[in-house]
Amino acid sequence: MTDWPADVGRRVLPETDSTMAEAARRAPTLAGPEWLLALRQTAGRGRRGRAWSMPPGNFAASLTLRPDGPVDQIALRSFTASLALRDALIVVGCPAEALSLKWPNDVLLHGGKLAGILLESIGNGKGGVSHLIIGIGVNLASVPEAAALEPFALPPVSLREVGVTTTPEAFLDALAPPFARHEASLATYGFGPTRTAWLAHAARIGEVITARLPQEEITGTFTDMDTAGNLVLETSKGPRRIAAADIYF
Repeated sequence: MTDWPADVGRRVLPETDSTMAEAARRAPTLAGPEWLLALRQTAGRGRRGRAWSMPPGNFAASLTLRPDGPVDQIALRSFTASLALRDALIVVGCPAEALSLKWPNDVLLHGGKLAGILLESIGNGKGGVSHLIIGIGVNLASVPEAAALEPFALPPVSLREVGVTTTPEAFLDALAPPFARHEASLATYGFGPTRTAWLAHAARIGEVITARLPQEEITGTFTDMDTAGNLVLETSKGPRRIAAADIYF
């Protein structure tokens, strides 16, 4: 762990209900950022409260930060986390050309879902954010059972399907340094370099995709991600900028 970022904690638990929930419980006691890895989750969750299945040997961790800046800027960590995941996957042996990034929070391997990212904030009571928790799940060893998947979800894939074997602890050691680098870039240079890097690896850019919002469904050509992190679709009614949605190919 010679490259482990300075002043960042590292905690490994044999079991917890959810790394997101455990990180939230510990957040008020932390002096600085901390990665929390669980070797087993009993009640993992994904976006919109959905269950996140974690077969043995897979990766489930959460990073707790105390970020500066407005709330809309804080949410951009979804993209720094995506880029850090890609870097870490390459470090452990995954072929770079097989990886792509699905807006806003998934990493794909040969078009299947390999990893997911979840952001949750803790308010400071003044309309701001005291802590940001970034939850990351990666199918290192195996994939969830079909019954655990939501309808129309991308097929899940695991690293072992491309001949890559690693442990959750080793993957954490590969992930923390690139996340620290991307976080430093965001803090120093703003979102521009992160946006450029993310778009260079974006899945299905230039293709027709569908965004499902609570009250509508929008289909159009994925042309861009704007400077606020919004998805830009070119539709029959003109460009649409989408801040949050479930994306289907």
